[in-house]
Amino acid sequence: MKLFKGLFKLLGIVVALVLLAAAGLVGYLSLTEYNPDATETVTVTEAALKEEPAVGEMLTVVTFNTGYAGLDRTQDFVMDGGKNVRPDSEKSVRSNMSSILGALDTFDAQVIFLQEVDEDSTRSFGTNQKEYYRRGLAMNAAMAYNYKCAFVPFPWPPIGKVESGLVTLTELNVQNAVRVSLPVPFEWPVRVANLKRCLLVERIPMKDSDKELVLVNLHLEAYDDGEGKVAQTNQLLQLLLAELEKGNYVIAGGDFNQAFPDAPEMPSVEPDGWQPGLLMELPEGLSYVYDAGNPTCRSLSKPYSGDRSATQFFVIDGFIVSDNLKVNHVETIDLNFQNSDHNPVLLQVTPQ
Repeated sequence: MKLFKGLFKLLGIVVALVLLAAAGLVGYLSLTEYNPDATETVTVTEAALKEEPAVGEMLTVVTFNTGYAGLDRTQDFVMDGGKNVRPDSEKSVRSNMSSILGALDTFDAQVIFLQEVDEDSTRSFGTNQKEYYRRGLAMNAAMAYNYKCAFVPFPWPPIGKVESGLVTLTELNVQNAVRVSLPVPFEWPVRVANLKRCLLVERIPMKDSDKELVLVNLHLEAYDDGEGKVAQTNQLLQLLLAELEKGNYVIAGGDFNQAFPDAPEMPSVEPDGWQPGLLMELPEGLSYVYDAGNPTCRSLSKPYSGDRSATQFFVIDGFIVSDNLKVNHVETIDLNFQNSDHNPVLLQVTPQ
């Protein structure tokens, strides 16, 4: 009897210590929670080129979710039904970074929207990916954090420290860059270690004009019940319509985590797996621009074998452009998910 009492007492002490540690962690994360203002100015690094776009001159814009250089074809991810939390090694991360940079360099783009770029995260072994891409492409860069947490305690092993976000690289003459907060669909305490989605908005003066080119880099909600995506999309459209009313040229690009209206559906391989939402119809003056000929994203429920018939694909990356921009070309660049779970999308437009 004494033995059982002793075991129960020991068990009680262990449970109490675990609960105390959990409460302490939640308290620490609550005190250190990333709580950005509704709008914050973002620093733009200097670069050799500071060109001004002109009416009648074509612009090339690329969007690419780089998956923090940790979601190459050998990887899966636990949040999508896989097993892994982090990539295998720093060597693999750096190899992916090198290949991503090489691909970006071939596009000859004036503007590059990147999502899931780590600056100092445990999952990517502390690599400063923003600086790597900025220096490698010799372009100016701005970064807006959308995931910043001292320690993400889930799943297991835990994700750990995360500093990650949106990066816009350009050789254009950026006059102003701001981080615009989007609605957060999660409540405390889940919220304290979760993403704080945002828009990265840059303004570039048009040559010989009082109008501006407004660039919006975005990465909308992935794992909410759907209401978060709708709220974030509504705020995005309000911002774009306000710029449209001023007569500005608008290009918004990134990972919508939603399918485009009227786009043909990808074959259903994982009907019970993660599914994107459906983007709402756009108001007059704005258009979705995407390429449904190739997938822009793959499921992370398992590593990618190259067998396309056995892989769930999505088309969730693309652009919204104002109607004063003539769309010359849009193309999903098929890199076959070698170094990221996404493919880049290239857009060519001409201001009218």
